Amino acid sequence: MNFGLNKDIVSFLLKLLGFFGVWYLIYELWLLPDGRLDEWLSVNLIDVSGGILSLLNVDFFMRHRVIGLDGTAGLMIVDGCNGLEAIGLFIGFVIAYPGDNIKRALFIPAGILAIYLVNVARIFTLIILQAHYPQWFDFAHDYSTSAIFYLAIFLMWVVWMNYGDKPSPKVAP
Repeated sequence: MNFGLNKDIVSFLLKLLGFFGVWYLIYELWLLPDGRLDEWLSVNLIDVSGGILSLLNVDFFMRHRVIGLDGTAGLMIVDGCNGLEAIGLFIGFVIAYPGDNIKRALFIPAGILAIYLVNVARIFTLIILQAHYPQWFDFAHDYSTSAIFYLAIFLMWVVWMNYGDKPSPKVAP
């Protein structure tokens, strides 16, 4: 019985679901309860964001997982907002979609770095909004910055679909 689905699409979807199932179990049963990876990533994001604010010569404060401009409550980077789950999402798309394994091995770390940098920009934007445009903070936090975050993941996956699936050029002897 053919439902009009290409076997490659079905294969991709099954790989994707399998990866997400494994990722969910690893994250929910081991990484999240352990907390060290989330903790490290959150504190690292705070440190990098603080470094940017220092370069801009802005008065701010940092306390473990909290950062903000002086005079504000600050942002707390909690588990689930540090990009770790998004990194898993990105890796799942890249692993599930066919492509050259060497290119995949290079593309995944580059994509993780890109997600990390998008998240730093997201945190920086929220810090500025909280201090100068508080009426926009909740909307930006709940919708627009997350949309930009996931749009970046989608665009990187599109790049992977176009870059990773192409055979490497043959070098003439």
